[in-house]
Amino acid sequence: MYTPLSTGPCCSSTLIGHRNYIILRPMPLAEDTVTSRHRITSYSENTVSINETIYRQSLVITANSLHSPWPVNSLLDLSPENLAPIFESAPVVVLLGTGPQQHFPDPKIFALFGERGIGLEVMDNGALCRTFNILVAEDRDVTAAIILPA
Repeated sequence: MYTPLSTGPCCSSTLIGHRNYIILRPMPLAEDTVTSRHRITSYSENTVSINETIYRQSLVITANSLHSPWPVNSLLDLSPENLAPIFESAPVVVLLGTGPQQHFPDPKIFALFGERGIGLEVMDNGALCRTFNILVAEDRDVTAAIILPA
């Protein structure tokens, strides 16, 4: 028999074995204290909430800046001009959220990031939101570009 002890969305668990049962103990994945101005507080298929403000259009966010609306409604809209707000922040890594499912952009887009020495990670928006908050809590230099449907 397994007995969970106060595990939640902010925790994973370590297993400690005993004779007849296992106790699950909470283990934090990131610090609760976030020092950045911007934090993703929730998301849905069509929205992202940053500091409790709901956004319904695509956006670019860093720990301390927000560019909204971002004129990208699909991967086909990605161009050097539309990527300018991302490149201006000169991040080490960019998280690109492609909606409810992960879809990869044209290889030319990857090349634009590679030419600038910027890492590009492509994921669905849910994974992006969770990853962004963890990296920001670790004071990592990250920019998130979130594509939301028009």
